[in-house]
Amino acid sequence: MRRVEQAAQRLGYVPNVLARGLRTSRSYVAALVIPDITNPLFPPIIRGAEQVLSQAGFTLVLTDTNNDATLERTQVASMRAHGVDGFIIATARWQDAMLDELAESGLPAVQVNRRCSQPQLPYVGGDDRHGIELCVSHLVELGHRDIVHLAGPPDTSTGRERSNAFRQATRGSGLRSARVIECESFTEEAGAKATRKLLKSGRAFTAVVAATDLLALGAMDALAEVGRSCPSDVSITGYNDVSFMDRLSPPMTTVHIPLTDMGAHAARTLLDWIREPDKPNQTQTLLPVELVIRGTTTAPP
Repeated sequence: MRRVEQAAQRLGYVPNVLARGLRTSRSYVAALVIPDITNPLFPPIIRGAEQVLSQAGFTLVLTDTNNDATLERTQVASMRAHGVDGFIIATARWQDAMLDELAESGLPAVQVNRRCSQPQLPYVGGDDRHGIELCVSHLVELGHRDIVHLAGPPDTSTGRERSNAFRQATRGSGLRSARVIECESFTEEAGAKATRKLLKSGRAFTAVVAATDLLALGAMDALAEVGRSCPSDVSITGYNDVSFMDRLSPPMTTVHIPLTDMGAHAARTLLDWIREPDKPNQTQTLLPVELVIRGTTTAPP
């Protein structure tokens, strides 16, 4: 057997996946659906999923919906027509008819990072509640009492769950004046727009808990526009700890999520379902998170 393998390598033999698929009724192709390829949150998730799937003999196909629900439905329908064996979905909305249809079809699909309101499909994400609690506790320990949350869109689980966690954490710390501002999207532009609105309102605040790192970056930009600096005037925490947060000036205090592990775990969950289609598959997995304290938080002025 070893000599056969060596000969195959020497001759550049490539297994015929199509022939294997005819024997097993599989395409050995899985699809990963993401909302925004420019968001640095997603490359580590993609890498983790691809590593696991490739080791299992699967090809990963990536599609970017650009946060467009109509485009997403078209792309998913096209990949189903091409016979993919399953999906990893990173685009879930809180009420998501497309995911309901996937669940009813019985085609294996796993939600990653974001989930819908009905637990019909397995989900892999971070422990959002604990992550926000860590941010609020850190700021309170520094002496902050006027804390604002820049929340993600309420039609996403990450937007809803992190804002709910913020409200609970601030109430638990005795902060009755904490405020939540909903952002239109998870982008720097949306974070800057929400912060400008906050500044124009005249509301006093000394700290911002942002639902993502990109929203935190937008907040920093808006503060700089009016001559307020971070952290001497306003402390800011991010969320996700994407690749360049430690290279900012000052480096970002943020919640670290094991994004590569998240993608890998989602891929393993999908493979388990593909291999054992009759096995119960409504698992909900929350990966541990931690607060990485860097340079954007300090005691209030």
